[in-house]
Amino acid sequence: MKQPGFLFLLSFIAASSTFAQSSPKEISNQMENAFFGIASSDTPGFAVLIKKDGKILFEQGYGVRDLRTKTKIDEQTNFRLASFTKQFTAMAAMLLVHDGKLRYDESLTELFPEFPAYGKTITVRNLLNHTSGLPDYEDLMDQVEKTKGPIWSPENQIHDAEVLQLLERESQGKFAPGTKWEYSNSGYVVLGLIVAKLSGKSFAEVLHDRIVAPLKMDHTLVFEKGKIEVANRAYGHAGKKNGFVETDQSSTSATQGDGGIYSNLEDLSKWDDALRNHTLLSEKEFLPAITPAQLPPGAESKLAEDVPESLRFHASAYGFGWFLNLQDPHPLMWHYGDTMGFKTAIFRYLPDNVTVILLCNRTDIDQGALTLKAAQLLLPAK
Repeated sequence: MKQPGFLFLLSFIAASSTFAQSSPKEISNQMENAFFGIASSDTPGFAVLIKKDGKILFEQGYGVRDLRTKTKIDEQTNFRLASFTKQFTAMAAMLLVHDGKLRYDESLTELFPEFPAYGKTITVRNLLNHTSGLPDYEDLMDQVEKTKGPIWSPENQIHDAEVLQLLERESQGKFAPGTKWEYSNSGYVVLGLIVAKLSGKSFAEVLHDRIVAPLKMDHTLVFEKGKIEVANRAYGHAGKKNGFVETDQSSTSATQGDGGIYSNLEDLSKWDDALRNHTLLSEKEFLPAITPAQLPPGAESKLAEDVPESLRFHASAYGFGWFLNLQDPHPLMWHYGDTMGFKTAIFRYLPDNVTVILLCNRTDIDQGALTLKAAQLLLPAK
Protein backbone atom coordinates (compact mmCIF):
# COMPACT_ATOMS: atom_id res chain seq x y z
CA MET A 1 0.00 0.00 0.00
CA LYS A 2 1.79 3.08 -1.22
CA GLN A 3 -0.91 5.69 -1.69
CA PRO A 4 -0.38 9.09 0.01
CA GLY A 5 -3.37 8.64 2.28
CA PHE A 6 -1.76 5.66 4.00
CA LEU A 7 0.73 7.79 5.95
CA PHE A 8 -2.16 9.99 7.00
CA LEU A 9 -4.02 6.91 8.22
CA LEU A 10 -1.01 5.79 10.22
CA SER A 11 -1.12 9.04 12.17
CA PHE A 12 -4.70 8.25 13.14
CA ILE A 13 -3.79 4.71 14.17
CA ALA A 14 -1.03 6.02 16.42
CA ALA A 15 -3.44 8.41 18.11
CA SER A 16 -6.39 6.05 18.32
CA SER A 17 -6.00 5.22 22.02
CA THR A 18 -6.25 8.92 22.83
CA PHE A 19 -9.39 9.32 20.75
CA ALA A 20 -10.95 6.21 22.28
CA GLN A 21 -10.80 7.90 25.70
CA SER A 22 -12.30 11.16 24.42
CA SER A 23 -15.73 12.53 25.29
CA PRO A 24 -18.57 12.27 22.74
CA LYS A 25 -18.16 15.97 21.94
CA GLU A 26 -14.43 15.56 21.39
CA ILE A 27 -15.01 12.53 19.17
CA SER A 28 -17.61 14.48 17.16
CA ASN A 29 -15.12 17.30 16.66
CA GLN A 30 -12.47 14.82 15.52
CA MET A 31 -14.95 13.32 13.05
CA GLU A 32 -15.83 16.76 11.71
CA ASN A 33 -12.15 17.46 11.16
CA ALA A 34 -11.67 14.11 9.42
CA PHE A 35 -14.44 14.79 6.90
CA PHE A 36 -14.00 18.52 6.50
CA GLY A 37 -13.44 19.86 3.00
CA ILE A 38 -14.15 16.66 1.07
CA ALA A 39 -17.53 17.85 -0.22
CA SER A 40 -18.94 21.36 -0.41
CA SER A 41 -22.52 22.64 -0.19
CA ASP A 42 -22.95 22.43 -3.97
CA THR A 43 -21.10 19.20 -4.89
CA PRO A 44 -22.13 15.55 -4.64
CA GLY A 45 -20.95 14.11 -1.36
CA PHE A 46 -21.53 11.42 1.21
CA ALA A 47 -23.25 10.39 4.42
CA VAL A 48 -21.43 8.79 7.35
CA LEU A 49 -22.59 6.96 10.48
CA ILE A 50 -20.36 5.93 13.39
CA LYS A 51 -21.64 3.73 16.22
CA LYS A 52 -20.13 2.32 19.38
CA ASP A 53 -21.89 -0.28 21.55
CA GLY A 54 -25.07 0.24 19.55
CA LYS A 55 -25.14 3.99 20.15
CA ILE A 56 -24.82 6.54 17.36
CA LEU A 57 -21.84 8.79 18.10
CA PHE A 58 -21.74 10.62 14.78
CA GLU A 59 -24.18 10.88 11.87
CA GLN A 60 -23.73 13.51 9.21
CA GLY A 61 -24.36 14.26 5.55
CA TYR A 62 -22.07 16.30 3.33
CA GLY A 63 -22.80 17.74 -0.10
CA VAL A 64 -25.94 17.35 -2.20
CA ARG A 65 -28.08 14.52 -3.53
CA ASP A 66 -28.00 15.83 -7.08
CA LEU A 67 -26.87 18.89 -9.02
CA ARG A 68 -30.36 19.78 -10.24
CA THR A 69 -32.14 20.41 -6.95
CA LYS A 70 -29.04 20.86 -4.73
CA THR A 71 -30.93 19.10 -1.91
CA LYS A 72 -28.64 18.51 1.06
CA ILE A 73 -27.59 14.95 1.90
CA ASP A 74 -28.80 13.79 5.32
CA GLU A 75 -29.36 10.56 7.26
CA GLN A 76 -32.51 9.82 5.24
CA THR A 77 -30.89 10.21 1.82
CA ASN A 78 -31.12 6.95 -0.10
CA PHE A 79 -28.02 5.77 -1.96
CA ARG A 80 -27.56 2.85 -4.29
CA LEU A 81 -25.64 0.35 -2.16
CA ALA A 82 -23.96 -1.46 -5.08
CA SER A 83 -22.16 -4.58 -3.77
CA PHE A 84 -23.04 -3.62 -0.19
CA THR A 85 -26.29 -5.32 -1.36
CA LYS A 86 -24.66 -8.75 -1.23
CA GLN A 87 -24.98 -9.07 2.56
CA PHE A 88 -28.76 -8.69 2.20
CA THR A 89 -28.91 -11.26 -0.60
CA ALA A 90 -26.88 -13.64 1.55
CA MET A 91 -29.21 -13.06 4.49
CA ALA A 92 -32.25 -13.78 2.30
CA ALA A 93 -30.69 -17.09 1.23
CA MET A 94 -29.78 -17.95 4.83
CA LEU A 95 -33.36 -17.30 5.90
CA LEU A 96 -34.50 -19.86 3.33
CA VAL A 97 -32.03 -22.34 4.83
CA HIS A 98 -33.56 -21.51 8.22
CA ASP A 99 -37.00 -22.27 6.72
CA GLY A 100 -35.81 -25.63 5.40
CA LYS A 101 -36.44 -24.58 1.79
CA LEU A 102 -32.78 -24.42 0.75
CA ARG A 103 -29.54 -26.27 1.52
CA TYR A 104 -26.03 -24.86 1.31
CA ASP A 105 -24.91 -28.01 -0.54
CA GLU A 106 -27.75 -27.80 -3.08
CA SER A 107 -26.49 -27.60 -6.66
CA LEU A 108 -27.46 -25.22 -9.44
CA THR A 109 -28.91 -28.04 -11.51
CA GLU A 110 -31.09 -29.13 -8.61
CA LEU A 111 -32.46 -25.59 -8.37
CA PHE A 112 -32.58 -24.92 -12.12
CA PRO A 113 -32.93 -28.31 -13.91
CA GLU A 114 -32.39 -26.65 -17.27
CA PHE A 115 -28.95 -25.35 -16.24
CA PRO A 116 -26.03 -26.93 -18.16
CA ALA A 117 -24.02 -29.81 -16.72
CA TYR A 118 -21.29 -27.55 -15.35
CA GLY A 119 -23.82 -26.44 -12.73
CA LYS A 120 -23.94 -29.90 -11.17
CA THR A 121 -20.93 -29.17 -8.98
CA ILE A 122 -21.74 -25.53 -8.20
CA THR A 123 -23.44 -25.31 -4.82
CA VAL A 124 -25.27 -22.52 -3.03
CA ARG A 125 -22.28 -22.31 -0.69
CA ASN A 126 -20.02 -21.70 -3.71
CA LEU A 127 -22.31 -18.88 -4.84
CA LEU A 128 -22.34 -17.29 -1.40
CA ASN A 129 -18.56 -17.30 -0.91
CA HIS A 130 -17.45 -16.56 -4.51
CA THR A 131 -15.92 -19.96 -5.27
CA SER A 132 -18.43 -21.00 -7.97
CA GLY A 133 -16.38 -20.27 -11.08
CA LEU A 134 -19.46 -18.92 -12.86
CA PRO A 135 -18.60 -16.83 -15.95
CA ASP A 136 -18.81 -13.08 -15.42
CA TYR A 137 -22.06 -11.89 -16.97
CA GLU A 138 -20.55 -8.58 -18.10
CA ASP A 139 -17.94 -10.55 -20.08
CA LEU A 140 -20.76 -12.58 -21.62
CA MET A 141 -22.62 -9.38 -22.52
CA ASP A 142 -19.52 -8.11 -24.31
CA GLN A 143 -19.17 -11.36 -26.26
CA VAL A 144 -22.79 -11.20 -27.44
CA GLU A 145 -22.53 -7.56 -28.48
CA LYS A 146 -19.34 -8.21 -30.45
CA THR A 147 -21.32 -10.45 -32.80
CA LYS A 148 -24.82 -8.95 -32.63
CA GLY A 149 -24.04 -5.29 -32.05
CA PRO A 150 -25.24 -3.06 -29.20
CA ILE A 151 -28.07 -4.59 -27.17
CA TRP A 152 -27.90 -3.24 -23.64
CA SER A 153 -27.67 0.38 -22.53
CA PRO A 154 -28.74 2.63 -19.61
CA GLU A 155 -32.14 2.77 -21.34
CA ASN A 156 -32.28 -0.97 -22.14
CA GLN A 157 -30.71 -2.59 -19.12
CA ILE A 158 -30.00 -6.27 -18.62
CA HIS A 159 -32.20 -7.99 -16.03
CA ASP A 160 -31.59 -11.00 -13.80
CA ALA A 161 -33.45 -13.50 -15.99
CA GLU A 162 -31.29 -12.48 -18.96
CA VAL A 163 -28.15 -13.02 -16.87
CA LEU A 164 -29.32 -16.57 -16.15
CA GLN A 165 -29.96 -17.12 -19.86
CA LEU A 166 -26.42 -16.00 -20.70
CA LEU A 167 -24.99 -18.37 -18.10
CA GLU A 168 -27.10 -21.24 -19.43
CA ARG A 169 -25.62 -20.77 -22.92
CA GLU A 170 -22.16 -21.57 -21.59
CA SER A 171 -20.77 -25.10 -21.49
CA GLN A 172 -18.31 -24.61 -18.64
CA GLY A 173 -17.33 -22.33 -15.80
CA LYS A 174 -14.09 -20.39 -15.37
CA PHE A 175 -12.70 -22.99 -12.95
CA ALA A 176 -13.81 -26.04 -10.98
CA PRO A 177 -15.99 -24.93 -8.05
CA GLY A 178 -14.08 -24.58 -4.80
CA THR A 179 -10.64 -24.63 -6.42
CA LYS A 180 -10.25 -20.84 -6.62
CA TRP A 181 -11.74 -17.63 -5.24
CA GLU A 182 -13.01 -15.01 -7.68
CA TYR A 183 -15.48 -12.26 -6.89
CA SER A 184 -18.69 -13.06 -8.77
CA ASN A 185 -21.55 -10.70 -9.45
CA SER A 186 -23.03 -13.52 -11.53
CA GLY A 187 -23.22 -15.69 -8.43
CA TYR A 188 -25.20 -13.11 -6.48
CA VAL A 189 -27.58 -12.44 -9.36
CA VAL A 190 -28.27 -16.18 -9.38
CA LEU A 191 -28.73 -16.19 -5.60
CA GLY A 192 -31.37 -13.48 -5.96
CA LEU A 193 -33.14 -15.65 -8.55
CA ILE A 194 -32.94 -18.68 -6.25
CA VAL A 195 -34.47 -16.69 -3.40
CA ALA A 196 -37.32 -15.59 -5.67
CA LYS A 197 -37.95 -19.06 -7.12
CA LEU A 198 -38.08 -20.88 -3.81
CA SER A 199 -40.17 -18.17 -2.15
CA GLY A 200 -42.68 -17.84 -4.97
CA LYS A 201 -42.23 -14.07 -4.75
CA SER A 202 -39.98 -11.50 -6.38
CA PHE A 203 -36.60 -10.82 -4.79
CA ALA A 204 -37.89 -7.35 -3.89
CA GLU A 205 -40.90 -8.84 -2.09
CA VAL A 206 -38.73 -11.30 -0.17
CA LEU A 207 -36.38 -8.53 0.89
CA HIS A 208 -39.32 -6.48 2.12
CA ASP A 209 -41.18 -9.28 3.87
CA ARG A 210 -38.25 -11.02 5.54
CA ILE A 211 -35.81 -8.18 6.27
CA VAL A 212 -37.14 -4.68 5.66
CA ALA A 213 -40.55 -4.98 7.35
CA PRO A 214 -39.42 -6.90 10.46
CA LEU A 215 -36.60 -4.42 11.05
CA LYS A 216 -38.73 -1.37 10.15
CA MET A 217 -36.22 -0.34 7.50
CA ASP A 218 -38.98 1.64 5.85
CA HIS A 219 -36.90 3.28 3.11
CA THR A 220 -34.84 0.29 1.96
CA LEU A 221 -35.87 -1.27 -1.35
CA VAL A 222 -34.79 -3.04 -4.51
CA PHE A 223 -34.77 -0.48 -7.29
CA GLU A 224 -36.72 -1.30 -10.44
CA LYS A 225 -36.46 1.43 -13.04
CA GLY A 226 -39.86 2.61 -14.21
CA LYS A 227 -41.64 0.67 -11.45
CA ILE A 228 -40.22 1.92 -8.15
CA GLU A 229 -39.63 5.48 -7.04
CA VAL A 230 -36.83 6.03 -4.54
CA ALA A 231 -37.72 8.71 -1.99
CA ASN A 232 -34.96 11.13 -0.98
CA ARG A 233 -32.84 9.65 -3.75
CA ALA A 234 -29.18 10.48 -4.26
CA TYR A 235 -28.00 10.35 -7.87
CA GLY A 236 -24.55 9.09 -8.76
CA HIS A 237 -21.81 11.33 -10.14
CA ALA A 238 -18.34 11.08 -11.61
CA GLY A 239 -15.71 13.76 -11.19
CA LYS A 240 -14.56 15.36 -14.42
CA LYS A 241 -11.93 17.99 -15.18
CA ASN A 242 -14.46 20.81 -15.04
CA GLY A 243 -16.68 19.48 -12.26
CA PHE A 244 -19.12 16.63 -11.73
CA VAL A 245 -21.31 14.83 -14.25
CA GLU A 246 -24.35 12.73 -13.32
CA THR A 247 -23.56 9.07 -14.02
CA ASP A 248 -26.38 7.32 -12.28
CA GLN A 249 -27.34 4.37 -14.48
CA SER A 250 -25.53 1.88 -16.70
CA SER A 251 -26.54 -1.14 -18.76
CA THR A 252 -26.12 -3.35 -15.67
CA SER A 253 -27.88 -1.15 -13.09
CA ALA A 254 -31.09 -3.22 -13.13
CA THR A 255 -29.67 -6.48 -11.77
CA GLN A 256 -30.79 -7.03 -8.21
CA GLY A 257 -29.05 -9.64 -6.07
CA ASP A 258 -25.57 -8.34 -6.79
CA GLY A 259 -26.13 -4.63 -6.22
CA GLY A 260 -29.66 -3.33 -6.68
CA ILE A 261 -30.65 -2.16 -3.19
CA TYR A 262 -31.10 1.47 -2.12
CA SER A 263 -30.93 2.43 1.56
CA ASN A 264 -29.92 5.20 3.96
CA LEU A 265 -28.05 5.67 7.23
CA GLU A 266 -31.21 5.57 9.31
CA ASP A 267 -32.19 2.15 7.98
CA LEU A 268 -28.67 0.75 7.91
CA SER A 269 -28.28 1.58 11.59
CA LYS A 270 -31.28 -0.70 12.19
CA TRP A 271 -29.59 -3.37 10.06
CA ASP A 272 -26.47 -3.07 12.19
CA ASP A 273 -28.58 -3.43 15.35
CA ALA A 274 -30.24 -6.55 13.94
CA LEU A 275 -26.88 -8.13 13.16
CA ARG A 276 -25.57 -7.35 16.63
CA ASN A 277 -28.73 -8.62 18.38
CA HIS A 278 -29.26 -11.66 16.09
CA THR A 279 -32.78 -10.48 15.34
CA LEU A 280 -33.27 -12.38 12.05
CA LEU A 281 -31.14 -15.46 12.67
CA SER A 282 -29.71 -16.95 15.84
CA GLU A 283 -26.01 -16.52 16.48
CA LYS A 284 -25.42 -20.15 15.49
CA GLU A 285 -27.45 -19.83 12.27
CA PHE A 286 -25.57 -16.67 11.27
CA LEU A 287 -22.15 -18.18 11.98
CA PRO A 288 -21.62 -19.43 8.37
CA ALA A 289 -21.77 -15.82 7.17
CA ILE A 290 -18.66 -14.94 9.17
CA THR A 291 -16.86 -18.26 8.74
CA PRO A 292 -13.97 -17.94 6.24
CA ALA A 293 -14.43 -19.93 3.07
CA GLN A 294 -12.03 -22.84 2.80
CA LEU A 295 -9.67 -21.79 0.01
CA PRO A 296 -6.74 -23.58 -1.63
CA PRO A 297 -3.24 -22.09 -1.21
CA GLY A 298 -2.82 -18.84 -3.07
CA ALA A 299 -6.50 -17.97 -3.22
CA GLU A 300 -6.12 -15.44 -0.42
CA SER A 301 -3.85 -13.28 -2.56
CA LYS A 302 -6.46 -13.23 -5.32
CA LEU A 303 -9.04 -12.17 -2.76
CA ALA A 304 -6.91 -9.20 -1.72
CA GLU A 305 -6.26 -8.21 -5.34
CA ASP A 306 -9.98 -7.88 -6.01
CA VAL A 307 -10.57 -5.06 -3.49
CA PRO A 308 -9.46 -1.40 -3.56
CA GLU A 309 -5.84 -0.91 -2.56
CA SER A 310 -6.75 0.87 0.68
CA LEU A 311 -8.61 -2.26 1.85
CA ARG A 312 -6.20 -5.02 0.84
CA PHE A 313 -4.74 -5.51 4.30
CA HIS A 314 -8.27 -6.22 5.55
CA ALA A 315 -9.30 -8.80 2.95
CA SER A 316 -7.95 -12.02 4.42
CA ALA A 317 -11.10 -14.12 3.93
CA TYR A 318 -14.69 -14.13 2.69
CA GLY A 319 -17.83 -15.58 4.28
CA PHE A 320 -21.38 -15.20 2.99
CA GLY A 321 -21.74 -11.65 1.68
CA TRP A 322 -18.94 -10.36 3.91
CA PHE A 323 -15.20 -9.84 3.64
CA LEU A 324 -13.50 -10.93 6.85
CA ASN A 325 -10.35 -10.01 8.73
CA LEU A 326 -10.71 -12.06 11.88
CA GLN A 327 -6.99 -12.37 12.66
CA ASP A 328 -6.54 -8.59 12.93
CA PRO A 329 -5.97 -7.02 16.38
CA HIS A 330 -9.41 -5.51 15.73
CA PRO A 331 -11.34 -8.39 14.08
CA LEU A 332 -13.96 -7.21 11.62
CA MET A 333 -16.51 -8.09 8.98
CA TRP A 334 -16.95 -5.63 6.16
CA HIS A 335 -18.00 -4.97 2.60
CA TYR A 336 -17.80 -2.24 0.05
CA GLY A 337 -19.72 -1.17 -3.04
CA ASP A 338 -18.40 0.51 -6.16
CA THR A 339 -20.58 1.16 -9.19
CA MET A 340 -21.77 3.78 -11.64
CA GLY A 341 -21.67 7.02 -9.60
CA PHE A 342 -21.65 5.44 -6.12
CA LYS A 343 -19.19 4.15 -3.53
CA THR A 344 -20.22 2.57 -0.23
CA ALA A 345 -18.73 0.73 2.74
CA ILE A 346 -19.69 -0.88 6.04
CA PHE A 347 -17.09 -1.89 8.63
CA ARG A 348 -18.21 -3.82 11.73
CA TYR A 349 -15.44 -4.34 14.32
CA LEU A 350 -16.79 -7.26 16.29
CA PRO A 351 -15.16 -7.36 19.77
CA ASP A 352 -14.81 -3.55 19.78
CA ASN A 353 -18.51 -3.16 18.86
CA VAL A 354 -17.72 -0.30 16.49
CA THR A 355 -19.54 0.22 13.19
CA VAL A 356 -18.78 2.71 10.44
CA ILE A 357 -21.09 3.13 7.42
CA LEU A 358 -20.20 5.38 4.49
CA LEU A 359 -22.43 6.11 1.49
CA CYS A 360 -21.10 8.30 -1.38
CA ASN A 361 -22.79 9.58 -4.55
CA ARG A 362 -19.49 10.39 -6.27
CA THR A 363 -16.71 8.16 -7.52
CA ASP A 364 -13.66 10.25 -6.62
CA ILE A 365 -13.75 9.29 -2.92
CA ASP A 366 -11.70 6.37 -1.61
CA GLN A 367 -14.41 4.90 0.58
CA GLY A 368 -12.03 2.38 2.12
CA ALA A 369 -9.47 4.93 3.29
CA LEU A 370 -12.17 7.26 4.62
CA THR A 371 -13.98 4.47 6.49
CA LEU A 372 -10.73 3.28 8.05
CA LYS A 373 -9.85 6.82 9.08
CA ALA A 374 -13.16 7.20 10.88
CA ALA A 375 -12.85 3.81 12.59
CA GLN A 376 -9.42 4.56 13.99
CA LEU A 377 -10.88 7.41 16.02
CA LEU A 378 -12.70 4.86 18.16
CA LEU A 379 -10.50 1.78 18.19
CA PRO A 380 -8.16 1.39 21.19
CA ALA A 381 -4.51 0.68 20.49
CA LYS A 382 -3.53 -2.99 20.70
